[in-house]
Amino acid sequence: MKFLKTVLAAVALGVVTFGASAQDKGTVGIAMPTKSSARWIADGDNMVKVLQARGYKTDLQYAEDDIPNQLAQIENMVTKGDKVLVIASIDGTTLSNVLQKAADKGVKIIAYDRLIKGSKNVDYYATFDNFQVGVLQADSIVDALKLKTAKGPFNIELFGGSPDDNNAFFFYNGAMSVLKPYIDSGKLVVRSKQLGMDKVSTLRWDGAVAQARMDNLLSAYYNGAHVDAVLSPYDGLSIGILSSLKGVGYGKGGVAMPVVTGQDAEVPSVKSILAGEQTTTIFKDTRELAKVTAGMVDAVLGGKTPEINDTKTYNNGIKIVPSYLLKPVLVDKSNWHHVLIDSGYYKESQIK
Repeated sequence: MKFLKTVLAAVALGVVTFGASAQDKGTVGIAMPTKSSARWIADGDNMVKVLQARGYKTDLQYAEDDIPNQLAQIENMVTKGDKVLVIASIDGTTLSNVLQKAADKGVKIIAYDRLIKGSKNVDYYATFDNFQVGVLQADSIVDALKLKTAKGPFNIELFGGSPDDNNAFFFYNGAMSVLKPYIDSGKLVVRSKQLGMDKVSTLRWDGAVAQARMDNLLSAYYNGAHVDAVLSPYDGLSIGILSSLKGVGYGKGGVAMPVVTGQDAEVPSVKSILAGEQTTTIFKDTRELAKVTAGMVDAVLGGKTPEINDTKTYNNGIKIVPSYLLKPVLVDKSNWHHVLIDSGYYKESQIK
């Protein structure tokens, strides 16, 4: 009888031990920049879904593009004992001190889609091939204007993303690697002469700021002239730019809409593409990014090295951050259904 009790106690202990280990994978802190973009809401939801399915608890926080708020949220995650921090930073240059505190406690840091600058304590980076995003956007302008065969000249204006977001420079540089030869040859003309991120950036990716700048460009440089293309790095800017264009008569009365690019395949922009306004967008499947990031979490907590496919590109000013880059996909009228609906990313009822 005593032996049986001992066996039963051991079995019970085993169950308790197993239960504890299943629940003891720890908490992953997820710091996202803002809920003002549908894209970041999807990122947060996907990260929570994938990590919880793997047995982690999650601590998801949005900072609403307020830098002190994000700093406080990350500090709180460190204080609470979150084991890994997944951070999509608002300003990738402001986190050095809080990341040092995290590192001192043995917390691992994964930069999520936005590189964190100026810190040695960024362990890994999960993102898309951001230079290629710009290349795809520019290629879509080249194709739509038939720049390889058309005589031109065509008028173009350039918009960049937020100067505190490292990705914005990759998007711009990728696009300019394609567009600059056409600008240098005179086939593309920037009537405002505003080139370079110091002139074309849009702080906090603010669509209202982009709309106001487009208003100014149209009134100052396009009286009697037609804009043929606008390089826009993000759908939220594109919608503001399109509002400005429509406000002065583009898209009606025989005045053709310019080619307008975008990024993130947000629902309003997909609808705009189908309506013949925005021309293209870039789809970045956040479900896949969440899986890659969760794989990094598994690896670092298991004492292993995550899968990496880039060890050269992303220098944060202190170190080259080992990275995994996913491929972006160009979306237009011809493939939107296959890429966005057939893949299950959206339901057709969300678009139509």
